[in-house]
Amino acid sequence: MARSEQASYVRSFSAMSASQSTDFMLKETAPRLGGGFIGSDKLGAYDLVEKMSYLYVRVVKARELPGLGLGGGIDPYVELRLGNYKGTTRHFEKNHSPEWNEVFAFSRERIQASHLEVWLGSKGLVEEERVAYSRFDLTEIPTRVPPDSPLAPEWYRLVDREGKRISGELMLAVWHGTQADECFPNAIHAEETHAVDARINTLIKGKVYPSPRLWYTRLQVFSAQDIYATNRSPHGQVFVKARVGNQLLKTKVCRSTTLNYEWNEHLVFVCAEPFEELLEISVEEHIEVNKHKVIGHCHLPLRECARRTSHDHIIKPSWYDLKRGEEIKEEKFSAKINLCVIHEGGYHVMAESTHYSSDLRPSSKDLWRQPIGLLELGVLRAEGLAPMRSKDNKGTCDAYCVAKYGDKWCRTRTIIDNLSPRFNEQYTWDVHDHSTVITICVYHNCLIEKGAKDLLIGKVRIRLSTLETDRIYTHAYPLISLHHSGVKKMGELHLAVRFSSTSWSNLLYSYAKPHLPTMHYIQPINLVHQEYLRERAMEIVAHRMSRMEPPLRREVVEEMCDMRSHLWSMRRSRANFYRLITVLSGCFRIVTWINDICCWKNPVTTSLVHILFAMLVAFPNLILPTCFLYMFLICLWNFRFRPRYPPHMNTKISFAETIHHDELAEEFDSFPTSQSPEIVKMRYDRLRSLAGRIQTIVGDFATHGERIHALFTWRDPRATAMFLCWCLCMAIVMYTGPFQLVVLCLGFYMMRHPRLRYRMPSPVMNYFRRLPSKTDCLI
Repeated sequence: MARSEQASYVRSFSAMSASQSTDFMLKETAPRLGGGFIGSDKLGAYDLVEKMSYLYVRVVKARELPGLGLGGGIDPYVELRLGNYKGTTRHFEKNHSPEWNEVFAFSRERIQASHLEVWLGSKGLVEEERVAYSRFDLTEIPTRVPPDSPLAPEWYRLVDREGKRISGELMLAVWHGTQADECFPNAIHAEETHAVDARINTLIKGKVYPSPRLWYTRLQVFSAQDIYATNRSPHGQVFVKARVGNQLLKTKVCRSTTLNYEWNEHLVFVCAEPFEELLEISVEEHIEVNKHKVIGHCHLPLRECARRTSHDHIIKPSWYDLKRGEEIKEEKFSAKINLCVIHEGGYHVMAESTHYSSDLRPSSKDLWRQPIGLLELGVLRAEGLAPMRSKDNKGTCDAYCVAKYGDKWCRTRTIIDNLSPRFNEQYTWDVHDHSTVITICVYHNCLIEKGAKDLLIGKVRIRLSTLETDRIYTHAYPLISLHHSGVKKMGELHLAVRFSSTSWSNLLYSYAKPHLPTMHYIQPINLVHQEYLRERAMEIVAHRMSRMEPPLRREVVEEMCDMRSHLWSMRRSRANFYRLITVLSGCFRIVTWINDICCWKNPVTTSLVHILFAMLVAFPNLILPTCFLYMFLICLWNFRFRPRYPPHMNTKISFAETIHHDELAEEFDSFPTSQSPEIVKMRYDRLRSLAGRIQTIVGDFATHGERIHALFTWRDPRATAMFLCWCLCMAIVMYTGPFQLVVLCLGFYMMRHPRLRYRMPSPVMNYFRRLPSKTDCLI
C-alpha cells in the first residue's frame, strides 16, 4: 500500500456538530509526513508532505549528431521511454549540436519497466527510423536528495538499433529523487504529456508568484494661476482631473472672480512598483452637466515622485507648467498649477477583504520589522472532487491549488484527469503578524479544454492566531461551494499546517501593537474611498499576475481576494444577525439569571446571592478582585474544552443549508442586476418588508433615547418636575445616609420575595413609558 493511503481519520470536529451535516465536518487525519526522507539519515525541506519518489531525467544537449538524407541535415529531438510512459523534448531545425536543458519526471509508483530508453530522433521520421538511442538500468541509477549538490550531467555515446556505435553524443543526468528536488517545479511530468498539448505544458506547472508591492500615491492639489476660461472670461468654474491608469479622480469645482483658483484637496491613488505609469493632470472648465473643456494639462512620471514613510517628513509642493488645451487659442499661455505628489510608504495598501487580511505591513521596506514566526503549509492531496468536465463519457477534473499569504502566492502543478489528485507540495512564509489569514483554493484548470474561466472547486481559510505554535495540524477540510441550487460538498482537501515562532517575546508583544501601520491612525483615509482603492489594488494585482508565466487568471485573483464579500446578500445578513444574537446571548442569560434570582425561582440560590451581595456591600474593595478571579476561573475551566483544531467554514452558521433558492439567485446576481423586472420587483418588495422590521426596531431604540433626553429638557414639564424632586431627595439621602446601607436596601428591594411584588408593571417603567419622544414629529 502506498504511504499516502495509510492516512486515516481519527476524529471529526464541527463548531456546531449537533446540527451540521457530517459531510461538512472537519476531519483530523494521520498521514505519514516526511516527503524529504530517503531512508532515515537525510532530511530535505519537505517534512510536511508525504514522500513521492520520482525518476528524473535531465536532457542537456547533444553534439556532433549524424546527418540524414541527401542534405545531411537533422531536426533533432529526444524521446524518453519508460514502460507505457514517454516524454519528448522540443525539436530544433538543422542543428547538429542542439541544447534542450529540459527535465522530465516519472513517478516511481507507476513505473512498471526495468530500463529507461533514451531515443534520438529527427522530426518527420517514423518511429522505426529513429537515429540512435541509449539504455539505462533503473537499479544502477543513483539517488540524490537535497541538500546534496546537483548531479553532474555526463556525455553518453549513441548506438543504433543494432548496437553499433555511431557519431554523436548526448549529455544527460539521470537520478532518483523526491518532490523536494529543486528541479521538481519546472519538470515535465511525463505521465501527463499524453493528456496535455505540449504547447500549454508550461501552463500546468507549479509556480510561486510574488505579489506586486503597492503604494498609495497622494496628489495634493493646492492652487493654479493664470487660468483663463475658454470663453476668454476670468469668471469660471474650474476643477482638476487626475488619472493614473484606469483610476480617475476629480477635485471639487472652484469658483473664482480672478485668474487664480484654490482647491487644497488630496487625491489618493494606488500604484505599484516600479511606477511605470504617468500621472495625467488636466485643469478643466465646467460648462454644463456632462460637458467640460480642457484648459491645460501636464504629465508627471510617477517614478520621479518623492517617497515618504512618515507624516513628519514634509515635502514642499512645486509649480508645474500647464500645456494649453486644444480649445485655448492664446498665443501666450503661462498657466501653472501648484502640486505635491507623494508615494506614501507608511500605509498598508489593502487588496483583499479586511476580514481575511494576510499581510498588514506598510508599503515601505524601511518600516518592516523582523518576522515573528514561520508558516509552513503542506498541500497533501484532494479526495472525491466533483467532476468538472467530461472525458470518454466519464467525469474528470484538472485540479490545482493556490495558496495566498503575505506577498507570495503559490500555485501547485495541475494534476490532469484525476478526481483524487496528490500534490504533496510544501511552501513557507515569514509571519510578521499572526492575526492574519492564509487562504487556499482549489480550481479546475479550464485551459486544458480551452475553457473561458478557471472554476472554483472550494476554499479553505486558516487564521494563524488560532494555531498553537510548533504543532503540526493535519486535517481534511471539506471543500464547500455555494451554487444556485444550494450548498454542495465538492470534495476534501488534505493539508498539513505548522506555525512556529522565532521570537516568543515579539509574538506576545504583537498583541499590544496597532493592527495597521501608524499612518492609518494619524492621517486616515475615508472608508468609502478606501473601498474604492481596494478594488483598484485588486485590479493591479490581477493584471500583474496575468502577465506572469503561467498566468494566474483574473477570476482566481478575485476569488482569493473575496471581491464579492461587500455585496448585499440576504443569507449573509441573516447570518450576521444571528451572530449578533449569539454574542448577546451571554448578556441575555445573565439578565434571565438575575430575573430568576429576583423571582425566587430557587430559594437557596437567592439566599446565597443575598449573603454574597451583603458581603460585597460591606467590603466593596473585594468587588474588582472577585470579578477578575471569577473570569480567571472561567478561563481555567474552559481550558479543558479548548478547540484543538483550526476553525473552518460552517454551513449552519452561514445559513447555507436553509437558504431559499431565490435568495441564492439574488446573491449570485450581477451588479447591476441582470434579472427581469418581475423578479426585481419581487425582491424589492421582500427587501422592503425586511427593512420595515429593521426600521421599527431602530425607531424603538431611538424612542427610548429620546425619552431620556426629554427627561432633562422639560419636554413634559410635570414629568421633569417630578424627576427634579426625586433627584433632590436621592441626593439628600445619599449625603446623609450611609452609602453602603442605601445600596444594601436597594439591592434587597430588587430581590424581594414574590409575595411582596405586584404583577403589574413597576411605577418606574410606567413613568418612563409616559415620557414624550419625537415620534410625534415624524410625517
